Order: sequence, then C-alpha cells, then structure tokens
Amino acid sequence: MKLAIALISFALATGSAFAADEKKADTPKKEPSAAQKAQQTKMKDCNAKATGKTGDERKAFMKQCLSGGNAAASGCEGQAAEKKLAGAAKTSFLKKCEADAQAAK
Repeated sequence: MKLAIALISFALATGSAFAADEKKADTPKKEPSAAQKAQQTKMKDCNAKATGKTGDERKAFMKQCLSGGNAAASGCEGQAAEKKLAGAAKTSFLKKCEADAQAAK
C-alpha cells in the first residue's frame, strides 16, 4: 500500500513537471527593450576595448566605460602610451590624468 501511494505521488509530481516544461516551450522569447539593447551594445563595446586588461585594472576600466566616462580615460590611455609609461608610473599618471579630466568637467 505504501508503495502504491509513493508511485502515485511520484507520477503526479513528474506529470506536473512535464506540463510546466511544455508551457515554457510554447511561450515565445520576449524581445529586449531599447534600453536593454543599448546596454548590451555598450557592454559589448566596452568588453572589446578591455582586451588585454586583467583583474582590478579590467574591473576599473569596465566600471568607468559602462558609466559613460570613457572619453577621458581613452585620452589618458593614449597619452600614457605616447609617453611609453608602464607599471606604477602608468597607474599614477592615469589616476592624475583622469582626476584632472573630471575636475575640468
């Protein structure tokens, strides 16, 4: 008797799980809104620009890029590249350059 009850309970549980899957399969996928598409495009662009960066440097770049403040950053990056800065000197220069750019706004 206990076995019969267990089998019936199992059958009901799996039947309702299959019915839920059918409903999901019939529902068409919702298209993203214009704002979502814009955010996805921005994410794709920033991700492409962040190639070669890793760890905290990438995280900081992505944060700034996605917030829309990448114009000054790219200018500062260009200046650092022209001066052939690397390591701590580059980091220090970029911080000062970006702070100056923010203060000028």
